[in-house]
Amino acid sequence: MKRINEYKKLFNVEKEIDLRQLKTSYRNLVKEWHPDRFQKGDDLAIEAELKSRQIIDGYHFLVSIAPETIHANLDTFNETISSPIIDWQHKGMVLEVTFLNDNTYEFFGVNKALFIKFCQADKLTRFAKRNIFNTYTYRKIKKSEVEA
Repeated sequence: MKRINEYKKLFNVEKEIDLRQLKTSYRNLVKEWHPDRFQKGDDLAIEAELKSRQIIDGYHFLVSIAPETIHANLDTFNETISSPIIDWQHKGMVLEVTFLNDNTYEFFGVNKALFIKFCQADKLTRFAKRNIFNTYTYRKIKKSEVEA
């Protein structure tokens, strides 16, 4: 949740993410902090390099959790959460779940107590469907490449 709030603050997003507004903010920030605007060796050039990476990362992150993106990928998500869970890990307030079809999703705001209940559940997928999947903000983070 800290990461979400940090990026929302960077892009001046109040509550719900609007992709048009986000894109406009992104373009303005990139213009302002593009490393080519500063001379090499200047302290601002180094700061601009770091800031531009943060802007790019933040933009991609916020786009991945935007309601429009979630809605567009809802069928894939519902299909994925029906497949068995093969791996999971919890860091801070983020639960990362990998499914049998090699899709991996992050769920934000999952506290340690809920994670412990999840780990102790007889049927992980069933517990997660009822308590995590449709309750917490999520984003797809990767799908492993299929090897020939």
